[in-house]
Amino acid sequence: MGIISASVYSEIDKYAIHARLANESHYIGGSLPSESYLDQNKIIELAKEINADAIHPGYGFLSENAVFIKKVEESGIVFIGPSSRSVEMMGSKTAARALMKKNGVPIVPGTTEKIASLTSAKKSAKEIGYPILLKASAGGGGKGMKRVFAEDELEAAFSSAQREASKAFGDDSVYIEKLVENPKHIEVQIIADKFGNYCHLFERECSVQRRHQKVIEEAPSSFVDEETRNRITTAAINASKACGYYNAGTIEFLMDKNKNFFFLEMNTRLQVEHPVTEFITGIDLVKEQIKISSGEQLSFKQEDLRILGHAIECRVYAEDPENNFLPVTGTIEYHRLPSGPNIRIDRGVETSSEVSRFYDPLLSKISVMEKKREEAIKRMDIALSDYLIAGIKTNITFLKRILRNEKFRSGEYSINLIEEDFLKDGIKVTNNLNDEELVNVAAIFAAYLKAQPQNHTPARKIFDTNKWTELQYE
Repeated sequence: MGIISASVYSEIDKYAIHARLANESHYIGGSLPSESYLDQNKIIELAKEINADAIHPGYGFLSENAVFIKKVEESGIVFIGPSSRSVEMMGSKTAARALMKKNGVPIVPGTTEKIASLTSAKKSAKEIGYPILLKASAGGGGKGMKRVFAEDELEAAFSSAQREASKAFGDDSVYIEKLVENPKHIEVQIIADKFGNYCHLFERECSVQRRHQKVIEEAPSSFVDEETRNRITTAAINASKACGYYNAGTIEFLMDKNKNFFFLEMNTRLQVEHPVTEFITGIDLVKEQIKISSGEQLSFKQEDLRILGHAIECRVYAEDPENNFLPVTGTIEYHRLPSGPNIRIDRGVETSSEVSRFYDPLLSKISVMEKKREEAIKRMDIALSDYLIAGIKTNITFLKRILRNEKFRSGEYSINLIEEDFLKDGIKVTNNLNDEELVNVAAIFAAYLKAQPQNHTPARKIFDTNKWTELQYE
């Protein structure tokens, strides 16, 4: 777009890719998020100092912070996203549920106000009926979320949910929803300008989750038929209009086996999984975000959009699937990206990158697209087999196992897929090579490739990446 970009970086991110790729980069503070990426005043002051016209928040940290957005608006700098008013309206899960109910968007049965005490929680739970779900009112991402199947479990779960909510969001308030058993997580991408033009960009299937966080996303959902698609996208547009929303946003729903759907929450920002929507529509969402914030109208109308194929995204995490998916840290000793037709990589790491304890363990996202879902699954399997990371544990082989799971391949799976098919008997992905051996193998292979002439024999013939990957985690 010909726009000069400036990035900010923390102490531990001084060599990070984003700090090098921007036209200019600025040190923002220490490695702790509170000292850098969450320091609202410091970010705004720096933006003023360098004469920045706008701030794009990405999809983490302050991207859904209404207080920060309000400060940006008052500073005279453009915030590339929705208004602080819309974010505030949808930021409280209880307030958002009440707003949706008022505007005819179906919600999961439950409370529309915060639960003040254990006594109130017991009373509401009894009225709603077990099983129930305790949820943090001020945030998402699985923090402060507890399933409760009977009253004798409620007290411990209520205290735990409050503690998690307070730690994650600075607000310990929780509310109660009826637990929809074995649902699918379906979300609708919407985008709107400041002239009242609203469009949906179809739905995404985000049911493959661990610890209530997404691992694999698809667009469109193979479970959603055309009639259901029309109903759920209409509900998403109505939800957006209810809070006067503009820019990119996502309405998340739970869908039961009978294709009844219920409002879950609104993500008032760009989603991590936006590449699959960009693949199937041909729309660059970030470009549209910037244009909308510049005062332009949407560059397309609803009737211009159609589904061009099937896309899948896998999130590659630095984590140990064998140890309850706990994040791991370390240095990436070798990093080889997959390549080929219809493969897109969004990444924040490379060889020698340090994976620290300070931030989310997401390393990269692999997205693929083909005409049909079965072909996209095959394409993703190949891409994951070609993706080599040494020095730290990742979930790459676990992702491949999910792709080969019969429930996943049929499309008949719920948000409980990982729990039911992988966690019951424990995840067996034992690493037969220790870290030192893996690093040595990677170093030898890297040296071999560097020494070869341009027309050397393709690497796959002398180094079977499929076998090497399976050997790591057989």
